[in-house]
Amino acid sequence: MNNKKYISFLPYILVLGIMLLLISYGTDSSTKNFNYNEFLTQAESLTFTRAEMSMGTTVIDVTGSYKEDGKDVNFTVRVPNTEENVKYLTDIFKENKDTNLTVSDPNKESLLMTFLLNVFPFLLIAGIAFFMFSKMNAGGNAKAFEFSKSRAKMEGNIKVRFKDVAGCDEEKEEVKEIIDYLKDPKRFTDMGARIPKGMLMVGPPGTGKTLLAKAVAGEADVPFFSISGSDFVEMFVGTGASRVRDMFKKAQQAAPCIVFIDEIDAVGRQRGAGMGGGNDEREQTLNQLLVEMDGMGENKGIVIIAATNRPDVLDPALLRSGRFDRQITVNLPDKRGRYEILKVHARNKKLSPEINLESLAKRTPGFSGADLENVLNEGAILAVRDKRKMITMEDLDEAIDRVMMGPAKKSKKYTEKEKRLVAFHEAGHAVIGLKLEDADKVEKVTIIPRGEAGGYNLMTPREEKMFPTKADFMSQITGLMGGRVAEEVMFDEVSAGASNDIQKATKIAKAMVRSWGMSSLGPIQYDDGTGNVFLGRDYGSGSNYSGEIAFEIDKEIRKIINECHARATKIIEENKELLTLIAENLIEEETITSEQIDNLVKYGKLTSPEDDERAEQAKEAAANGTTQPQEEVKQEPVQEPKKPEIDFDAALKELTKKDVDDQNN
Repeated sequence: MNNKKYISFLPYILVLGIMLLLISYGTDSSTKNFNYNEFLTQAESLTFTRAEMSMGTTVIDVTGSYKEDGKDVNFTVRVPNTEENVKYLTDIFKENKDTNLTVSDPNKESLLMTFLLNVFPFLLIAGIAFFMFSKMNAGGNAKAFEFSKSRAKMEGNIKVRFKDVAGCDEEKEEVKEIIDYLKDPKRFTDMGARIPKGMLMVGPPGTGKTLLAKAVAGEADVPFFSISGSDFVEMFVGTGASRVRDMFKKAQQAAPCIVFIDEIDAVGRQRGAGMGGGNDEREQTLNQLLVEMDGMGENKGIVIIAATNRPDVLDPALLRSGRFDRQITVNLPDKRGRYEILKVHARNKKLSPEINLESLAKRTPGFSGADLENVLNEGAILAVRDKRKMITMEDLDEAIDRVMMGPAKKSKKYTEKEKRLVAFHEAGHAVIGLKLEDADKVEKVTIIPRGEAGGYNLMTPREEKMFPTKADFMSQITGLMGGRVAEEVMFDEVSAGASNDIQKATKIAKAMVRSWGMSSLGPIQYDDGTGNVFLGRDYGSGSNYSGEIAFEIDKEIRKIINECHARATKIIEENKELLTLIAENLIEEETITSEQIDNLVKYGKLTSPEDDERAEQAKEAAANGTTQPQEEVKQEPVQEPKKPEIDFDAALKELTKKDVDDQNN
């Protein structure tokens, strides 16, 4: 490898050497340059050993050497070409019999110098050009000429397996046929079956689409080509289409293999959309992709897997049968899936024995696989920061808050009025979560600023539902109204702190009326379902309902919000004491957990009687200089295994019988 690296520099070294040779030709740093008058005054006193007179039309160029302190010194001089000068020079040089005099005509140059000065530069340029183009065709380091080459990275010997992909068991079942086909395609051809040419993985970011594709390649033990959709698009016209052709050419050479195109929506958007008719270069790339997928023969050993989180913008021609035949939805994991994902990412983490991954999975609804990995990583970073040798539950709690809301801004100080306002606001959310049956459960309340929020409630669903009902959405909106209502009831004032709550509540109410048919307008969808994914889509088509219906939609949204607001007001008014109790403790402690909130509801304080009793015993033990008594663990005596009883009579009969048989044989 190193020899090839050095050999590639040889042409450059050769060219540099020749250039230096040409520059230094005829020159010497030790050469004495005489002027005409200086030479005439010193010539008679010098002992010349060599002289060459180049007879020009008007001047004579004299070069040679003379002796000085026993050393030869080169010299040059230019004198006018006259008869007197020619006779003078000839006489001077002939006085010393050891002088080797040469008279030459400058018009008759040597063939070597003529070649070097006139022909060689052109040969040098031609050689350099030939070298560069040969390197380009051989796929060398000439990156400037590789616009049309595919940027797909081929990976062999993929280490990812299905055991490394958790939380998507159904999705793994869908791709098992691909693995069986890549391992033994003859089984499918004998049955007359055609394996899907392409598989489209759809899902939110971070759900493991890329990891699942790698696991398929790892399980099938085939090469894995990976490329992003944006890698096809370049500033040069035709580059994308050329890269698509080159990618499929390489895939055919490496078949059976898997070609994975990540973020295919970058190149697979719907054609002809937009104000100007779309991007011609991108559409050419998409057309070439469609042609190449059609040109792939059946059961040729190439499977195209693409991933996107924007399936609504893809061109219908890309999704038809024969191209991307199968669409797999990789959703956010449920509680069991999150637990399995946490187990996978916790394999190389030093976790404290107190950590319960099931409890952690329950507290992270809506987290993707990437989010869960980030939670464990942030927990490990916090443990290292505090110079602990194991990750504790406090580290993971802080990590969850960091992933959801950002780092705590402890340096940001409230005024006393603002602190009370924030505390009652967050306590209002907590009271709704405690008193409303269908509302989310409160896990933690804090007034420490994080990100853009002055404080927040960590609330988790009591149970994860696949199909939430109208009552669930109404309870969710009521919970969002809890903070605003608490401000109104306790301070007769409202602040801008509820802006995010209002935004979420309005979004849910709009979806209930326009998309889910949960209003008096009936089960009619007033939303187009796709939205203006980019400027110009369905431009000028107008809405699919009249202005009167739009007015009715606004009325229904306002009705839902007002109803939930009134419901929240009633709950807060009935539980003012609990609201004040939670808020006052929140002002003092700044953060309250779900266990502490339960103690406030049951006992009116943050600790339970059992906790107080244990704390009192520990205090007394510390005062007496003794340790807290521990319960003795009774260990049952270890019983030695009973030795089997031996029947000596039976053993003697068996031995005697064996000896008799041996004698008979």
